Amino acid sequence: MSGTHDGRRRAILAFDTATTSVVVATGASDGRVDGITTWAAGYRHGETLLQTIGRFLGEQNIRRSRLIGIIVGTGPGAFTGLRVGIATAKGLAHGLALPIVGISTAEALLAGLVSRDGSPVLLLPAGPSDRIVVRPGQRPELLPGGLGPDVAPDEQLIAVDLDGRAPGDALERGEVARAGLGRALIELGAARLRAGLVDDLAELVPDYVTLPRGVTVVAGEVAWSRDPR
Repeated sequence: MSGTHDGRRRAILAFDTATTSVVVATGASDGRVDGITTWAAGYRHGETLLQTIGRFLGEQNIRRSRLIGIIVGTGPGAFTGLRVGIATAKGLAHGLALPIVGISTAEALLAGLVSRDGSPVLLLPAGPSDRIVVRPGQRPELLPGGLGPDVAPDEQLIAVDLDGRAPGDALERGEVARAGLGRALIELGAARLRAGLVDDLAELVPDYVTLPRGVTVVAGEVAWSRDPR
């Protein structure tokens, strides 16, 4: 979804790089969405994100000087995509002197998915074999490879980026959830901005589910190990 707007209009910019499909959206301070674009980045987020944001803002006729806030998905997700997304969001927020809000990607994917068929349970990849399970209002739970998610009769499984590793109906619901990600980011992020609940640039960190070798998480920050082993 996209549109053409007056370049003098104030807008929020939101994007998420936690999955293999990147979403970028713009919206108003009241949470109304004006435009959304998505593309399959795979693991090439660093090559495509910033230039696509620039092109998208141009298509929306929104100048960077008219942005009023940055919303970024914080995961859970893999190292590469989240690192690029968070770094880009921080760079834009710092360079343009804008408030920044980090929104859990899982929370945004789950937003609005409660249905008559049950409460949503989100399943995401955590490396080549493990997965994580996320329920609304709860912290992610690691599910080691080979173990199936324990889903109650009143729950509905939603799987994202798990082709061949999750039931077909769960994958279909995952695509529906991903299609609503941009809208959810704008709505949740705009509410935080209106309430003044913004994040500190130095303290906003991704919620990684996988890290490259030699990387550990210490006190909420990523620290590179000097041990080559």
